Amino acid sequence: MRTPARRLRRRLALTAAVSSAAFVSIPAAVASAGIIAPESGGGTPNAEGIRSLYLLIGILAVIVFVGVCGLLIHTLVKYRASKGGVPSQVHGNNRLEVSWTVGAALILVLISVVTFVKLGQIYEPPNSDASALPLTSKLTPAADGRQKLPPNGRVYQIDVNGLQYVWRYTYPDGDTNNLNNVFSYEEMVVPTGATVALRIFAQDVQHSWWIPQLGGKFDAVPGYANYTWFKISEPGVYRGQCAELCGRNHANMVAQVRALPPAKFQAWYDRQKAAIRNADEQAAKARNAAIKATAGP
Repeated sequence: MRTPARRLRRRLALTAAVSSAAFVSIPAAVASAGIIAPESGGGTPNAEGIRSLYLLIGILAVIVFVGVCGLLIHTLVKYRASKGGVPSQVHGNNRLEVSWTVGAALILVLISVVTFVKLGQIYEPPNSDASALPLTSKLTPAADGRQKLPPNGRVYQIDVNGLQYVWRYTYPDGDTNNLNNVFSYEEMVVPTGATVALRIFAQDVQHSWWIPQLGGKFDAVPGYANYTWFKISEPGVYRGQCAELCGRNHANMVAQVRALPPAKFQAWYDRQKAAIRNADEQAAKARNAAIKATAGP
């Protein structure tokens, strides 16, 4: 026959196990791209800042969680009474109560200070590297001030347009009518060392641009622009997807960013521009031929 003390220990062990599992699952459910914390690895300062801040708060939360649960279990086991016993009146410990109140306040102050320090790294873009400066241009920021620029105001701008069900990336080249601009689908190609500024919007329904290793999610909304930035230090490929349920083929709306050294990026840009021009010329010839064929002799 199980004694009350034995049943109490089993219940406490089960409660601790369930609570620990729930705590560990929270970051995974929120981040969705990492088991414990948001992914990084692209070298972009904003993603690194988000990850380090997340880990700091997570570690402090684990320490507080383990401390409180440990103290609770210790108290329940050490000061348990037998069935039918009469509890004694216990008065508070002023020193202990003041200590944990001050301790909690200091933890909140630490989190606040670190958060405000990290916010600059997350929101304020740095200047591009010298090797990428020839590719950047001065950009007129949005009138509402939401578009962040580095201290020298030079960025490489790319427009991100969400459509059902593909991402289109346009590289503005001074053509306000977008007739001669280079563009690509699904894969965005960027130069390493350049501060890349993104203007994000949607063509039809709401989407969400998300490359986990390059920062947080940003909604793509028809008729409204969101802005973000990243700066990749090393060549690589970074994968993501639309993170907003946008229709039946939402799962197929993948995204990818490929970072190339500036010289290789320029070569890709020139090839892409030539391919688009050639495709336009071929389409024009085919259209003219179709018009002549339908017009007759």
